[in-house]
Amino acid sequence: MTTKSLALVTGSLGLVGAAAVRRFATLGFEVIGIDNDMRRVLFGDAASNAGKQSVLAADCPDYVHHDLDIRDNDAIHALFRQIGGDLAAVVHAAAQPSHDWAAGDPTTDFAINATATLNLLEACRFFAPSAAFLFTSTNKVYGARPNLLPLQEHAGRLEPSPDHPYYAHGIDETMSIDQTQHSLFGVSKVAADLMVQEYATRFGLKAAVFRAGCLTGEDHSGAKAHGFLSYLCRSALRGDTYEVIGNGGKQVRDNLHADDLAEAFVRVVQGDKQLGVYNIGGGRNSSVSVIEALDIAQNLLGREVPRQNNPDPRYGDHRWWISDTRAFQADYPGWAPRYSAHDLIARMLGQ
Repeated sequence: MTTKSLALVTGSLGLVGAAAVRRFATLGFEVIGIDNDMRRVLFGDAASNAGKQSVLAADCPDYVHHDLDIRDNDAIHALFRQIGGDLAAVVHAAAQPSHDWAAGDPTTDFAINATATLNLLEACRFFAPSAAFLFTSTNKVYGARPNLLPLQEHAGRLEPSPDHPYYAHGIDETMSIDQTQHSLFGVSKVAADLMVQEYATRFGLKAAVFRAGCLTGEDHSGAKAHGFLSYLCRSALRGDTYEVIGNGGKQVRDNLHADDLAEAFVRVVQGDKQLGVYNIGGGRNSSVSVIEALDIAQNLLGREVPRQNNPDPRYGDHRWWISDTRAFQADYPGWAPRYSAHDLIARMLGQ
């Protein structure tokens, strides 16, 4: 079909998908994107990515867009039948990403996150068996187990004690995903996560699973139910009152810019490892609590960011998560997150 390398990206108009499109395009790949703007259905007009298609096409002249639903198995197989022999990479970034939304419609959540992933894996197995399959999973596969960590309350955040094994580098992949509460979203992502691993071990697909924490960036269309740092920064810019939900706002997240995740995808495609499962995030340097993020935004804007406290935590919310990225960095030396939490917030505030 083409003399160039070809990459397929699902959720290509979203935060991670668009970053992947741009990164592969800079390497000379022709990129095919799949995105039907399901974010508008999930989170409303404010979260829609529809307007990004023309921008992406202008940035990447070899980009080809397909308005397909990844739940449509016949359509997915027809596309792979057409292009599969030329595919070097499949970046699966499309998802239903919200705990709260999943609880309202578990069937649709599972269809998007799990069944559609199986559709793509089957299409890849039959029509593109030599392509690298890169799956954007989530740290929510660990369920509520991180909330069993012994945490100490400080003025602005929760932390384990400095002598705890996770304190310096964060949580690694040895944490169990079993015998703990999962949200319905977490369950659907676990199913997809394990299916990707099984297709690698059973059928020999080259695959990598990225168990991401908070992914962010200037292009993120964050909503209240998903995309905390983007939504927080947009609320701050508008002067809206931000609702601090649970834990007094002291719950901690590390944050990874989508461009850094896209670079991790590229490293896998260029490498020779057949299967990797990685916790991926920004690490301690990019970690921030909700109230710390609000304070950083206030300082950068030079004005108060109004907030109100909701004492009831979100179902399935982690009280503390910092990703230990050393497994990925051991397999792919030279990769590292580039931005601190302060840097990320400044970029999203346009500073």
